[in-house]
Amino acid sequence: MARRIHQPLEDQEFDFILSMAPGPVLAYFTGTWPKAVEACRAMDAVVGELAEEYGARLTAVRTDMTRCPGTTRRFGVTGAPTAVLVSAGEAVASQAGPMTGEEFRAFLDTHLGELG
Repeated sequence: MARRIHQPLEDQEFDFILSMAPGPVLAYFTGTWPKAVEACRAMDAVVGELAEEYGARLTAVRTDMTRCPGTTRRFGVTGAPTAVLVSAGEAVASQAGPMTGEEFRAFLDTHLGELG
């Protein structure tokens, strides 16, 4: 069964999800402007697979840049899609632009390994 991907509707909801996550959070930022839509849709599929694969080791949060502008600024996100790995409320790694499943796994494995 696929693990649920959280989709906060506002900054306060993102903060709540972050505070309740038992471990690292993968926040991936999406946009609704024409150039971002296709790349963000592709990322949805990749993150869905990764959320299932990584299970309890990771909480995935799909974050719309328009709905969560404070969160977007907080993590220095300037474009979509962008992935930010968050631990203890702080960004530990980020990657802008679309990634394949293999690239995304390498990103996560590298940075989750650094967290111990």
